[in-house]
Amino acid sequence: MLVFAASDKGGTGRSVTSANLAYQRAIAGDDVCYVDFDFGSPTAAVVFDVPEAMGGVQQDGLHSYLEGSAGEPVRLDVWARTQHSVLRGRPGGSGRLVLMPGDLSGGEFATDQETLRRCVDLMLRLNTEFDVIIVDLSAGRSYAMDMVLEATARSEMRGVEARWLVFHRWTRQHVTAASGLAFGPHGILRGGAAKGHDEAVLREAIRFVRAAVPGPESPLWAHASPAQSTWMQKRDEQLRRLASEHGIGDSVVLGTVPLEPILHWREQLITEDDVISTQIAGKETLEELEEIARRLTDDTYWGRS
Repeated sequence: MLVFAASDKGGTGRSVTSANLAYQRAIAGDDVCYVDFDFGSPTAAVVFDVPEAMGGVQQDGLHSYLEGSAGEPVRLDVWARTQHSVLRGRPGGSGRLVLMPGDLSGGEFATDQETLRRCVDLMLRLNTEFDVIIVDLSAGRSYAMDMVLEATARSEMRGVEARWLVFHRWTRQHVTAASGLAFGPHGILRGGAAKGHDEAVLREAIRFVRAAVPGPESPLWAHASPAQSTWMQKRDEQLRRLASEHGIGDSVVLGTVPLEPILHWREQLITEDDVISTQIAGKETLEELEEIARRLTDDTYWGRS
């Protein structure tokens, strides 16, 4: 299964949340590959604590492969290469967790037919090898997004399950931007239809993830004054109405990630150790990430019985 992680803006938590979802699927037993198609900023290795690829790799990264200067892109075994003390040694019962990084100092590039063929070949091969492939796309309507929309519309890819996660923060700007990225004139839906996708099928493949949401039980609300609490509740209600009006209401939301300091400041994977032993992360955040990861492959959350 291919899962494309998209966002209209930077700073939505797209990469850090996607990496956490990859980690959760892997410790649940799936073989998972994380593909860093954020060509403008290939920094997914930071979240996985893989030092040799923090800003991309020196050679044979995804840029090199797609542009034809590398026969195969680099694969990094996260369990073996990470400096994260909990992840080293591969947790018992877990599946593979592989990172495919971009090139150091890479950037966006236009797609030609040869690039597209390489992209299709890569996705087909990964789909036979891994249970879940998470493809982290550059923010906005990027070359990377155009490439995967065209690639997944190809006849060779018709039998490959593909799902889209659109990440946004819980603000008016982000709600509006996320809706535009999915359903606007130049968004995923219309862009995909122009490349040959069935619009109704593609719509059912899109779900939203709200990030950095201050829930009623969060410390932020607990320490608010009565006036602040009332104001926050009203803003939350207004945002819910706005989301519904823009077609991204609760029925198409796969999950909500609470406002979490270590995700905001450290951009790291959250483990049980962070919740139970060191207590630097909130239990509700870990539980929500676990639940979103579960829903990712549960057909009932994707309009299917």
